[in-house]
Formats: sequence, structure tokens, C-alpha cells
Amino acid sequence: MISFDQAAAIVSNAARPLGNERVPIGEVHRRVLAEPVIARVNSPPSDVSAMDGYAVREEDLRQLPARLRVIGESFAGSGFGGGVSPGSCARIFTGAPVPKGADRVVIQEVVRREDDVAIIGEHPGAAKHIRVRGSDFQKGDSLVEAGTRLGYRQLVAAAGADLSDVVVRRRPTALILGTGDELAAPGSAAGKPGAIPESVSFGVAALAEDWGALVNERIHLPDDLKAMELAAARALKLADLIVVTGGASVGEKDFAKAMFENQGLELLFSKVAIKPGKPVWLGRVKGKLVMGLPGNPTSALVTARLLLAPLVAGLSGLDPQSALRWRKAPLLASLPACGDRETFVRARAVHESVEPTASQDSSAQKTLVEANLLVRRRPGAPSAETGEAVWVLDF
Repeated sequence: MISFDQAAAIVSNAARPLGNERVPIGEVHRRVLAEPVIARVNSPPSDVSAMDGYAVREEDLRQLPARLRVIGESFAGSGFGGGVSPGSCARIFTGAPVPKGADRVVIQEVVRREDDVAIIGEHPGAAKHIRVRGSDFQKGDSLVEAGTRLGYRQLVAAAGADLSDVVVRRRPTALILGTGDELAAPGSAAGKPGAIPESVSFGVAALAEDWGALVNERIHLPDDLKAMELAAARALKLADLIVVTGGASVGEKDFAKAMFENQGLELLFSKVAIKPGKPVWLGRVKGKLVMGLPGNPTSALVTARLLLAPLVAGLSGLDPQSALRWRKAPLLASLPACGDRETFVRARAVHESVEPTASQDSSAQKTLVEANLLVRRRPGAPSAETGEAVWVLDF
């Protein structure tokens, strides 16, 4: 049995990106850039107005009031084809090209219009209200660095750079295998004596997707080794990552590892000295990664957050450690001394503080609704009192 830090290091080493692909920009939200976004155009492409108003020559404002003849209009996407000469101006709108000869825009609020004459009674101030060509970025500029996970802000910059597609890391495909004779599909358990709704695979699949995986399937398997071996062989053909839930303890029907043995399972670790989640394991089979999670819901999701999240993040092209950003927060209630296993206490954020949840049962499901933090407690740590700062991780 290894420590959590050792397990996290093994996960980080195993979590290598799976290659690149070019993808249309409309389909890359939350994907990880493999190559930087390089602008193909200047932004703005020409000097443009920052306000609605009149494009004028500064020279014509030396003597006020100024009466300037309006000789045309400039709209965004269809500029005024002529130029502004002495004694003239052009009506202009936000984002429209500034006509030749004009060197400032006077906002419409300080201009009085009489037919085709614009009257400027007082000097409009220092601001010229012109966005200079390339003032945002210039052709050839690097706007978004490789390794960035693309969010809505980065997508605006990439589209504004005139890119129809970008090169991103390939998303790891994942397949979830839930094991247990006692499990029934949600909606059907009430009519089956002894059955409980299968819930873990839904949470695990969602967590994997949050961190960048493309979940192909969620499959429930009975505790039958032959059937499980067939499912394992199929899963290895369909996914880069297989996640098995349940069947990882020491019971007579715990076949989570055994189902992969005839495929050449190489265990990277088989148990981790943590609570909850000691049975978690990681292996490699035919170049594919297999992670086994406990069957109890809270144990499964805690270990998935601690070890599956960095694994998927790394396979997606992120730094695996980006999934393990611990920070300190003060306790709102005391915690008892920690036992001989590193313990991750479920808690909830209350403003800037952290409050442990009432239930720490590894099979709890209701508590998961309110628990949005994990508190890290080192083996043998003494009791922690109210107000003491502890290490926490978003859960």
C-alpha cells in the first residue's frame, strides 16, 4: 500500500497527452490548445471609431463654433469611400472605418445638426475616440498560448484572430464499467427486492467529462467473471481509459482486477493509504489505462476527484497537478485527530471558511449534495480546532 502523494506521482507520470487534432473553432470549448493561437489579421483592421459621432479634422476645431459640411456616412462594414477635406466632416458610427483626412471623432452628444451642417460649439476634449489599426493585436501576434484550456474568453480572441479551426489535444475516450449484482438501473430498483439504484457511474462519468474526457459508455456488469472478461476486452478496444467501479475489495466476487488479468494487466498501484478509498487502483493494459474505484458512492467520488481528475487532465493535455490545487481555509468546527491513514474530510464552503459535513460515511449520497470541499488530514495529525487553517481542495 502506498501513500497518496506516491499515488498522485504515479498518476501524473502516466497521464500523457494522446496526440493532436485540428478542430473547427465552434467545437473546441474546454479543449486544450496544442499550438498557440496566432492572429491572421490586425484588430482592428483599420482605424475605426470608438463612438457614434462625426469624423472631423482637428485643424477645423481651432476656431469655434465650427460649422462643418456633412459629406457622407461611415458604417461598420461599409465605410465612407471619400475623404474629409477642410471644412467638411462625415457622420460615423461605432466600429466604422475613419475616413481619410479625419483624425478624430466628435461624439454626437456635443454636435448640433442643421440639415447637412454639423455645428460644434465648444472643444470636445482630449479624447479622439479612434481605435488605431492593430491597437488590440497585430497580424502574427500570439494571443493564446499552447496548453491553455479554451474558455469563452479565449474563444472570442481565437475567432477574432480569424481562425476557422485550431490544433488541440485529442480528448481521451473513457468507458465506465459498474460492477455489482445488487445494482439496478435508476427507476427500476424499487420493484426489485434487495436491489439498490446504480448511482456511482453517473457521477464518475460527469467528473471525467468535467476534466476533459469523452465518455463513450456506462455499462453495468453482473459479478460474473466470464461476462466481465468479455466486457473488459471490448472496453480496451473502444476507449483510452477504462474506469471500473466496485469489485475492488477482497470478497469472493470482487473481480475488478481479475477481469483484466488475461489481457496482461500491469498494476501501477493496487491500494492507497487513504480514507475513504483505500481499494483504489491503477493499471495499464495493452497501452490503455484502467482505474479501479471503490463501489461506495462517497469513496468512489472522493478517489475519483483525487486521482481520476488529474489522470484525465493529463491525458487531455493539461498539467495533471492543475487538478490538485490545494489552498488554506479556516475551520468553522473542530476536527478529531487523524488515524494512521491520510483522511479526506468532506466539507462545505461557508464564505471563506470550511465546515465539515455531519456525515463522513463512505456510502453516503445525500451528503454529497452539500459537500463541495475536501479537507486534507495527514496521518497521525492532532485534532484541529475551530479557526485553525487547513488544506482544502474543491470537490
